[in-house]
Amino acid sequence: MAETSSPTSPFHPETRLVHDGSFRSSFGETSEALFLTQGHVYASAEECEARFKDELPGYIYARFSNPTVAMFEARMASFEGVEAARATATGMAAVTAALMGQVKAGDHIVSARALFGSCRYVIEEWLPRFGVETTLVDGTDLSAWKKAVRPNTKVFFLETPSNPTLEIIDIRAVADIAHECGAKLTVDNVFATPLLQKPFELGADCVVYSATKHIDGQGRCLGGVILGSEQFINDHIKTPLRQTGPALSPFNAWVLLKGLETLPLRVERQTRSAGSVADILAAHSKIEKLIYCGRKDHPQADIIAKQMKGGSTLIAFNVKGGKDAAFRFLNALKLVRISNNLGDAKSLVTHPATTTHQRFTPEARAEMGITDGLVRLSVGLEHPDDLIADLVQALERA
Repeated sequence: MAETSSPTSPFHPETRLVHDGSFRSSFGETSEALFLTQGHVYASAEECEARFKDELPGYIYARFSNPTVAMFEARMASFEGVEAARATATGMAAVTAALMGQVKAGDHIVSARALFGSCRYVIEEWLPRFGVETTLVDGTDLSAWKKAVRPNTKVFFLETPSNPTLEIIDIRAVADIAHECGAKLTVDNVFATPLLQKPFELGADCVVYSATKHIDGQGRCLGGVILGSEQFINDHIKTPLRQTGPALSPFNAWVLLKGLETLPLRVERQTRSAGSVADILAAHSKIEKLIYCGRKDHPQADIIAKQMKGGSTLIAFNVKGGKDAAFRFLNALKLVRISNNLGDAKSLVTHPATTTHQRFTPEARAEMGITDGLVRLSVGLEHPDDLIADLVQALERA
């Protein structure tokens, strides 16, 4: 099995992202080995029985575990500073498994309403099909979290910064409310990345990521990961993943391991560039409102100062003139590409009202702050001056 460092590893995050969780085969390879196998063989029937009973460590079947996937899980756990991690095929598989693994029919979940479209679908429509009650609240209103609590509340769920409006929620305050009623807090930390925000240090019980985003960071593959204490993973995640099968491909795990090695370099550069771009765009006459977590005019700047180490790579802004103007802007871009992905080495832009959140009613989108003129920009690794020039010329055509 892959060796993981202690959550109290003496090494800096950058070092852990290169080395932790690795093991070498008898060939002594430098790069992590890619084990493309569905199954494994056993020296005896007795050994096979012992592995299936979890009495003997080892691998059984790729739906349960795989050496390359285990290295990715161990590295993520060490980097996050927690005991355990389980990888999934996608980020949404991670969100869905993390929530469903904690509840049963008759239980209740409280969630912030500002969510990625698919996350909100799981909360609003999928879980209620199985008898799980759900309540959506204004995540920035702590009194709303308190009022939503019921005797059967088991889970609080939120994403911060939120997709796509970059709303910030006070993780520590919400964790305290959850724990007072015996619930556990699950945080989707994908926009901040593990480098810029540490939800476990703020009281979260479970953290999920779409590894498709910054962790891969180059638009190559899908992946997700669920992190928590060993007890949390064993109690809520291990068996559901083993039995239902949202397994991460070993090849994708290998790609994600390579992505982790350069994650700090990419996020630091992208965040710095995003700050430069945001400052220029904020003053542009064609932009009605700009939101960036690295600016002092962010509505929750005081919370950002407490729980984030940087503004991240995402910018949201409203183009004056609504959908038509936003589309003219998008279509005039020459360097920045239209895509619904984010966290990529290439700068990407999307129109949430017609993509990630198109299935919601206008009223629901308005409640989440998603206007027809809203654009979400994911800043990549290009030179910021080139990005600014492209964005400004496109705005002039909006």
